[in-house]
Amino acid sequence: MADTATKLPIKGAEKAATPQRGLSLFDNLRSEIDRLFDDFSPSLWHRPFAGMSFEKPFSTIASPAVDLVEKDGGYEITAELPGLDTSNIDVKIADGVLTIRGEKQESKEEKEKEYHLSERRYGAVQRSFQLPASVDASKIEASFANGLLTVKLPKSEQARNNERKIAIKTA
Repeated sequence: MADTATKLPIKGAEKAATPQRGLSLFDNLRSEIDRLFDDFSPSLWHRPFAGMSFEKPFSTIASPAVDLVEKDGGYEITAELPGLDTSNIDVKIADGVLTIRGEKQESKEEKEKEYHLSERRYGAVQRSFQLPASVDASKIEASFANGLLTVKLPKSEQARNNERKIAIKTA
């Protein structure tokens, strides 16, 4: 341990103690918390997956935002996976469940004359879907571009042939 303590400068800002007009109490609280985080370290809080490990390290996995659409002949899942590339993404099927999983790991080390900085970040996302019996699992395809993963789930030939339109009668 070092014998001398180093004092760090404290940044302060004068602000009114009363909330701004037009903002609710929660909006004001949110903006104050955001300001505190911005003052602490902007580079740490504005990166994809950067804050996930702060809540419960290695115990929670976030769910990516998805769109699930039924189209002619099948279904299409589009998942938002910003900051990832195909080497960080897995799409698997097991026991009728489709699972999308992505992981991102970053490490950064800077050695300067005045300081030494070493950071490591880890983030993971996962989402699972129970596949309908009508999906032909052997023909599922996935593609990834611009942070969006698209998984095409075609219906089986039998499922497409079993569809029929039901007439609606007026009462």
